[in-house]
Amino acid sequence: MKFLVDAQLPPALARAIANEGHDAVHVCDLDMTSAPDSEVWNAAILRGAAIVTKDEDFILLGRAKGTADVPAVVWIRIGNCSRKALLAAVLPILSTIVEMLDAGEIVIEVR
Repeated sequence: MKFLVDAQLPPALARAIANEGHDAVHVCDLDMTSAPDSEVWNAAILRGAAIVTKDEDFILLGRAKGTADVPAVVWIRIGNCSRKALLAAVLPILSTIVEMLDAGEIVIEVR
């Protein structure tokens, strides 16, 4: 599975996902730390990647675009927390997230 981790989340999340055997990059790895959402969206489409984000704007952008050329969005709805707490919340359910993406889910909320 391919993931593109957005700027509000730490690069450590992309590294941790990659360590689990997935293709995961952070926007900073692509020199896109300050890129607008539309550019991150397009990069995800080009990479065939799901966007991992805390930004609700990607959900709204997906609704506006309809169903054509829509990357999946893993919407992290965990409040501000440490990197350790974030990884502890996401990594144990990563296989479930991948299964849901493989099944065609477009939006996955992680709370």
